[in-house]
Amino acid sequence: MQWFRYLMGSLTALMLLISHPTASGNDLAQIQQRGVLRHLGIPYGNFVTGSGDGLDVEIVKLFADSLGVKYQFVETNFETAFGDLLGRKVQLHGGKAIIGDESPVRGDLIASGLTVLPWRQEIAVFSDTVFPTGIWVIARADSPLQPVLPSGNVDQDIQTVRKMLDGHVVLGQQGSCLDPKLYDLEQTGAHVKLFDSNRNLNEMVPAILKGEAEATLADAPDALVALDKWPDQIKVIGPLTPQQEMGAVFPKDAPQLREAFNEFLRKLKADGTYLKLIQKYYPGILVYYKDYFQSLNSGAGTDKAHLTAVQGVSAPSKPGN
Repeated sequence: MQWFRYLMGSLTALMLLISHPTASGNDLAQIQQRGVLRHLGIPYGNFVTGSGDGLDVEIVKLFADSLGVKYQFVETNFETAFGDLLGRKVQLHGGKAIIGDESPVRGDLIASGLTVLPWRQEIAVFSDTVFPTGIWVIARADSPLQPVLPSGNVDQDIQTVRKMLDGHVVLGQQGSCLDPKLYDLEQTGAHVKLFDSNRNLNEMVPAILKGEAEATLADAPDALVALDKWPDQIKVIGPLTPQQEMGAVFPKDAPQLREAFNEFLRKLKADGTYLKLIQKYYPGILVYYKDYFQSLNSGAGTDKAHLTAVQGVSAPSKPGN
C-alpha cells in the first residue's frame, strides 16, 4: 500500500501544480519597476520573422512603450515556451499539460501566433483575440487531393475534407496547434506522419515540397505566407477546424499585466493601428476572415480607409486560389 499512497500523493501534488503552475512574480508592478518587458517569441510566419520584426513583435514593442519600459526579445520554441514563461517545465501527454521540474523564468508573456487550445488554458491565460485563425490542410500542387468548394457551412466543409484524407500521407507536429491528436486525424484514414518537434513549423510546407509527405496541416496565417512564397507549388484543400483565435499568453499570477495588454489592444484596434499592422504582415487574412475585421468598425476611432479596403475584398471561390 506504500506505493499506492506515494502515487496518490504525487497525483495530488501534480494537480496542485496544474491549478497553480507558477509564482513568477512578474506582474505589471514588477515589470515597471524592472523597466523591461521580456517578450518570449518563436520565429514563426510573419508573427516573429526572426529579423527583428513581425506582427507580434511590433504589437509587443508598442505595448512596452505604452508601459514606459524597454522591450526585450527572448527567443524560445514551441517545446520550451511555456516553461520559459511559467518557471516549470511543461510536457504534453494525452492532450493534457503535465507540469514538471522548476526551470528559469525567461519572459513575461508569449506572443508568437499561439492558438487558444484547452491544454494551454489549463496552465496559463490568453489575452483577448490578437488574430483569427483555423487549421487548414495544404497539399502539393501535384496531389490528387482537390480544393473543397465552400458550401457556406464550415462544419460540412470540414467533414468533406476529412473524408478526402483517407489513404493520404499528412504531416502534423505534436505539442503544437498542428498536433494530429487534437483533430482525431487518424480516424480519417490518413497516414499521419509526425514532424520532428525540434524543427520549426515554418519548415512543414517546404517538407511536403521535398516529398516528405503529400499534405500537411497548417494554420491559416502560415498557410497564407506559404501561398505567397510558393503560389504554383501548393494548394489549400480546405478547413479542418472552424475559426479559432490566437492571443498573447500570460502566467495566471499576472492578471494586471494581462488586463493592461487587453486595454492596450482595444485602443490599438480602435485607432486603426492594428489593422495597418494586419495589412502589413497578413493582407490575405482580410479575405478569409472578412467578418471579423469588419467588426472592428464599431470602434469610434477606427481608420475608415483601412476598413474600406477590407470591405471591398471578396473571398475567392476556392481556398488557396
